[in-house]
Amino acid sequence: MREIDSTMRVTGRVAALTTAVGASTRPAGQKKDGTTMFFDPMYFVFMLPGLLFMLWAQHRVKSTYQKFSKVPNDAHLTGAQTARRVLDSAGLQQVAVERVPGELTDHYDPRSRVLRLSDGVYSVPSVAAMGIAAHEAGHAIQHARLYAPMQWRTAIVPVTNIGSNLGIFVLIAGLLLAQPTLAWVGVGLFGLATVFALLTLPVEFDASNRAKQALASSGMVNVAEGKGVAQVLGAAAWTYVASFAASLLTLLYYVSLVTGMSRSQE
Repeated sequence: MREIDSTMRVTGRVAALTTAVGASTRPAGQKKDGTTMFFDPMYFVFMLPGLLFMLWAQHRVKSTYQKFSKVPNDAHLTGAQTARRVLDSAGLQQVAVERVPGELTDHYDPRSRVLRLSDGVYSVPSVAAMGIAAHEAGHAIQHARLYAPMQWRTAIVPVTNIGSNLGIFVLIAGLLLAQPTLAWVGVGLFGLATVFALLTLPVEFDASNRAKQALASSGMVNVAEGKGVAQVLGAAAWTYVASFAASLLTLLYYVSLVTGMSRSQE
């Protein structure tokens, strides 16, 4: 869910970008009217599919979570108890399990080695809570086992944060100053966010697989509950796919802007 919120903020910046640089990307000799400067139809071509995909994924994960959060599990295990069992079975007794405010704010913090579960997961004995808690425990196991994609993603977090925040301004400067090289630097910086979203996919898919295997092998879920867990985690997986798709489409839109400017200067 964090990835989707972040990508939505980025798409908001793009709207401002199209207003600011419309004149810079206009072909030479074209009439300088309000439509050309403040409306870019290609914005909708690139952004609308990603936005709709994100909204659909967000609706699906919330509706699936709400459905299975009302279904109690036969073992009467809360999310916290489930996470504790999965962690202990992997030899990770040192990883703490804590409560965190909010809905679907569950996450594993590799820096402090703490697994944090939201209010609706931590103390609730539901099928949804079991799946989410086991998924986050899967991330802790990845960290302990030095899972390569997780290490790569963690390694680029600092430069991704800088690039996603600075890249848009470098890109705007390059377009306004009609400097293709500077604009391409901005595109490259923003592209780090797309790489991060791409690396997130195997990390999340693997954590879900670990969660389903751990719950099934330990006998914490029966067949019907296992299918419910799979639906919850499958819905969550779509949010990461949607986040990557939206980030990629945003990047392609930026590329089209810079390419158009470069061609107009030829």
